[in-house]
Formats: sequence, structure tokens, C-alpha cells
Amino acid sequence: MLKLRSSGLSCGVCANFQIPIPRCFMNSITTSSIDVKPKVPLYLSPPSFSASLSELTKWHKWAKNLASSVGSSFINLDNGPDSTLLRRELNWLLQDLIELQHRSVILSRLESGNNENPDVRVALRAPLEEMYCVWRQRIEKRRPFQYVVGCEHWRDLVLSVQEGVLIPRPETEVIIDLVEGVALNNAPELAQGFWADLGTGSGAIAIATARALATHAHGDACGRVIATDLSPVAVAVATSNVQRYGLQDVVEVRKGSWFEPLKDVQGKLAGVLSNPPYIPSGDISGLQAEVGQHEPILALDGGISGTNDLLHLIDGVASMLKPGGFFAFETNGEKQCKFLVEYIENEKPGSFRDMNIVSDFAGIQRFVMGFRR
Repeated sequence: MLKLRSSGLSCGVCANFQIPIPRCFMNSITTSSIDVKPKVPLYLSPPSFSASLSELTKWHKWAKNLASSVGSSFINLDNGPDSTLLRRELNWLLQDLIELQHRSVILSRLESGNNENPDVRVALRAPLEEMYCVWRQRIEKRRPFQYVVGCEHWRDLVLSVQEGVLIPRPETEVIIDLVEGVALNNAPELAQGFWADLGTGSGAIAIATARALATHAHGDACGRVIATDLSPVAVAVATSNVQRYGLQDVVEVRKGSWFEPLKDVQGKLAGVLSNPPYIPSGDISGLQAEVGQHEPILALDGGISGTNDLLHLIDGVASMLKPGGFFAFETNGEKQCKFLVEYIENEKPGSFRDMNIVSDFAGIQRFVMGFRR
């Protein structure tokens, strides 16, 4: 996996690349209407603004001092970022802000304190006045860095994100590893079927799954992914990300709750994937400020025990998957995983086979997966 920035609070400069994807079979499904216009990430914005090197140096010194003032106070408060991470984020922000052609020279001069030609103009992708505001929001309001710059690195993708859309986490990448390493390796024919990403958010799982299906497809036939989300902001952002990667013929985003937009493919799905809300309601207030105060509660709160949506998904997937179809769901950890497996065994006897609990990168039992009989 390509890790461009590995802190978890990460984003930055990346080319707008696409991979060749074969045109898959089409059907009568139509794309959901989008009623929200997604924001353009900073690194994709045109360099339409400028500031003198002296002005940029002044801002950089101010921003660096503000980051340094945090020390370890956020760590002690709620395991938030410390000054070292915030200064690293500041460097990433500068990489996104400064026009590409002269970026390395300007960054070097800022770090060295070189005051030669202080009046030279530097092309920027946002006005410097705005940068004072957004960096103050990052520090004082604990606004997530991904929302500041408008994107997040995930696997080998750079995905647009904004307020109202859950920021994809590194651990969720394991779901794609399961798709490739378990589902498609053991049942290659699933690469030609319909897959669903429920509660898609930024579209991360849907886009990565579509790329995996294309890699495992035989001939011109490849699978197709339907991504659903109740949030109009998520629908807009996911659709924008899908289009930026040239996958609009392969991934369709539909607005609606869980399985509700998928009635036309009931019993036909080759795979169902989801990173649903799974945090117990009582734990929301104790989350890191960047999460609990800024990310959408709709994508976090899983009810009293955190399993409301997970149980709904298990109930639905039994009728939505075709025989041999695959599912993988992310959970809050070991307790929820074991509860779900016991629920399946007791309430859905004979419906699934080869169920397994899979750990994330930190060794925490995080995912439940299996195949429809």
C-alpha cells in the first residue's frame, strides 16, 4: 500500500491520476440526483492568488508558533495531536497551498529563514488572509486537518472530504484486502457481479473495490459497485471522487438508507461491504475533539451498544446476497465482533459459511466477514 502521509491526520499534494478501467456491462440503474455541490480540495484549486515572500514568511512563523504553543495539551485532554504532528501538518498545508512550479524553492527558503528578495511574489491556491483563519480553526477549534485541506490519502487514493463526510481511516483499508485476498481469490467469479458499499461517505470503499474488481476481471466483463448513503453531502462528495477517478461507468452512488436504494438487485449482490456507525452513544462525548465535535454524528453513533446498524446490515445481507456472495463489516472491536458472530449463528442458522473475525493493523479484532450459503 502506498502511504503518502501516515499520521492518520493526513492529506496533501497528489496528481489527479486515473487508471485504465474496462467498460463494464451496463444496466437500467440511473444515478441519484445530487443536491449539494462538493468543495474543491486545496491541492486541486488553481493558483489564482499571491503573496510576497515576506508576507508568507510572516504567516508561516505565526502558524508555527501557534502549533508549538499546543505542546502535549491535546494529548492529555483527549489523545489529540501534539505540536510535532501539528507542525508536520503545517508543512503539508504549505505543500498544498503553494503553486507547484516553485514550491520546493519556497519551502526551502521558509525553513532556512532566507530573507533574500522578500518582495518576490509567490503564487498560492488560496488567499493568505484565509490561511490565518483556517489554521486558527485547526488549532483553536480542533477542526480536522482533512477538512482544512479538503482531502485524505487512503490506500493509493486521494479522496475529497469535507464537513458532513466521515474521514476514511487507515484501518478500513483492511476491507479491501479482504475483498482481494479472501473473496476474489477464493471465488473469482465474484469479480463480475454487483457489489454494494453501504454508508459510502467519501466513496473510499466503493472506489477501491471497483479497482480491485477490474484487476481480477476476465476479458471485458467486470463487476460493478453501487454505493449508498443517506447524507446528500456524502452522495455529492462520493460522486465527485468517483468521477475524478474515471469510474462513473463502474461505480454508481445512490441516495438512501442502507439497503433501501437496492431493491432492484435484491438477492443478486456478489458482495456487501460497510463501515457503519458503531460507536456506543455514551462514548461519543469522550471522542477526540476532531472526531466528536466535527465529523458527522450520523456516521459515528451506533446506538446504545453501538450495534444498531450492524444488526440491520446482518439482517439485510442475508436476503441481499446471492448464494456464494461475500460480506465484510467493520466494527468497534472484539466485543462487537463476537456479538455479531453469535447473532448470525443463533438468528441466521445455515445462512452463512466461512465466517471469520479479522484484526486491523493494530491487532484489534475489527472486522466480521463471511459468505452466503
